[in-house]
Amino acid sequence: MALLEVNNLHTSFFTPAGEVRAVNGVSFQLERGKVLGIVGESGSGKSVTAYSIMQILASTGRIVEGSIKLDGQELVNAGEKVMKQVRGNKISIIFQDPMTSLNPTYTIGHQLMEAITLHTERSKKQAWDRAVEMLRLVNVNEPEKRMKQYPFEFSGGMRQRVMIAMALACEPDILIADEPTTALDVTIQAQILELMKSLQEELGMAIIMITHDLGVVAQLCDEVIVMYAGSICEQGTAEEIFYNPRHEYTKGLMRSIPTADTAGTRLQPITGTPIDLLNMPKGCPFAPRCDNAMKICLTRRCERMKINDDHMAACWMNVKAGAEDGSIQLEHEDPEGGEADA
Repeated sequence: MALLEVNNLHTSFFTPAGEVRAVNGVSFQLERGKVLGIVGESGSGKSVTAYSIMQILASTGRIVEGSIKLDGQELVNAGEKVMKQVRGNKISIIFQDPMTSLNPTYTIGHQLMEAITLHTERSKKQAWDRAVEMLRLVNVNEPEKRMKQYPFEFSGGMRQRVMIAMALACEPDILIADEPTTALDVTIQAQILELMKSLQEELGMAIIMITHDLGVVAQLCDEVIVMYAGSICEQGTAEEIFYNPRHEYTKGLMRSIPTADTAGTRLQPITGTPIDLLNMPKGCPFAPRCDNAMKICLTRRCERMKINDDHMAACWMNVKAGAEDGSIQLEHEDPEGGEADA
């Protein structure tokens, strides 16, 4: 049985302007000891998916449909009492900005010890020892001295290490890392990623890595989910996603990555702007920005179809390609005509 099972998750925010459908039918499984990457542009639903799992949504947000099971235990509508036992103990999260996640008026030691005493039965002395141990584990120098310092006395990379230490202090089964390297320079980013990789191997925990940086995905992740407009458009192993992308959005992301071969040439951005989640289209949400969009893309969404045992994608181009090579039989017209059924 998978450690975490998310099935048909729908999360909306109810605003004066209307219902913002931030997550639409997301489903995936996370195995023990695996690293799952969730990638996509800002506003694609990555963080909201994580917050839904933790059930730390804003007051206007609500899970309207779906199931989230941790070790077989249903978390949706489980109640705050159950979730207090889950957060920190079984699932921890590293938020995007460590400066805003750490309270500037309390010492690092106070905040670490608070997290430990809240979720465990350790005494104050034991919590201090555990906090020092965790700072040492994440390679913070002079941890006893650092315990008495405030967040403003730490660099960005050191603050991120403190957030990792805090998240791992209670030895969770799952660590959710929400863009943990966004505000860091390249050198520090590499150190943080290497640290997370070594800790994951040492502690045997599962990680959900939320990022828009495909380089991070390539370095860390076993499996990858590509999200757009709150939906999963492609899912598979990291190797499949990088070397055999089968959704036009994923292909656009790949083309926008700077490489040694593209030095001196203009990058190819994805044209257009992300979809308005208040007014979701009937068809594929990426169709208005897709260079290869067909008529059917504007009127009907393509269900995720199996490319192989390690790869799924929701793109009508795969249906068209399958019809042309005979691997898929269409009941009606060609996808170009807008009435195809695989």
